[in-house]
Amino acid sequence: MHFARTTATAASLVLMTALSAAPAAAVVAGTPAGAPAYPWLASIGSQLFFLRPSGQFCGGTLVAPDKVLTAAHCVAPFAKLIGALRVTFGRTDLKRANGVTVSVRKAWVHPGFHETTFQGEMVEHDDVAVLTLSRRLPRAVLPLGRMTSGKALVLGWGTVSESDLLNAVLRAARIPVDPDAACTKAYGSSFDARGMACAGSSRADTCLFDSGGPLILQGRVAGLTSWAAGCARPGFPGVYTRVSAYADDIEAQLR
Repeated sequence: MHFARTTATAASLVLMTALSAAPAAAVVAGTPAGAPAYPWLASIGSQLFFLRPSGQFCGGTLVAPDKVLTAAHCVAPFAKLIGALRVTFGRTDLKRANGVTVSVRKAWVHPGFHETTFQGEMVEHDDVAVLTLSRRLPRAVLPLGRMTSGKALVLGWGTVSESDLLNAVLRAARIPVDPDAACTKAYGSSFDARGMACAGSSRADTCLFDSGGPLILQGRVAGLTSWAAGCARPGFPGVYTRVSAYADDIEAQLR
């Protein structure tokens, strides 16, 4: 099973559905959370992705009035279909039609983004993207940050286990930031400490369809949910895009 935290299967289904129409837990061990408390938190989806409520398949973070930071593997399948993406704020339950939904005008995907494999799992490299919304929003934004030790906040609408695809309610959890050595031990050379960071445990983790969502430390987005071998598997922490490694690239997209 593919555990880039959108899943390649999801991305492929989105793409195949879209092409036919035209010439990756909620946080494992998390607790329910209210989206209005996180005005910068985005649900990313498309009406073409009918397998999930609201078409949701990823998360993101508003980092400027019209810019959403997310994972590259959430966006790459839509390279020629950017107009099919929708970004929603303030929706706690994906089955409801509330909140604010905005279309996407353009997208930047890190030029180095590529995928390799680790024991059959997809590994996401340079996994960062920025969406430009069709309009500016009068909402709070989250500044960029750095990975530090301690407990980080993660949020998402994804699955609560590897086998449960039904969750549609926002959840939050505090997870430990692990030393790089923990991910090097688990994933060997597939873990690139330059652009990747290590967090989570067998007690709390992100899971499918949480990709692109923020890992928050000291009130800043320090990581983006990216990939792992399963969800909350002992000995296999979650891997997050290290935002500070791409700060200059991201800032360039915010100007």
